[in-house]
Amino acid sequence: MNKDQVKGAAKQVKGSVKETAGSLSNNPRREAEGKADKVEGKVQKGYGDLKEKIKDAL
Repeated sequence: MNKDQVKGAAKQVKGSVKETAGSLSNNPRREAEGKADKVEGKVQKGYGDLKEKIKDAL
């Protein structure tokens, strides 16, 4: 597991919490920020997964 995978997973969790908090407090901006964080986390984790696969292949 590399740092991109860990940071990506953490960002996904942070985004989920932010999205839920925004939803519960009727704050559409915070909810949108949470969704954006989740997407960014998925991308970063995917990049980390790809790096790991390339490393394993070599």
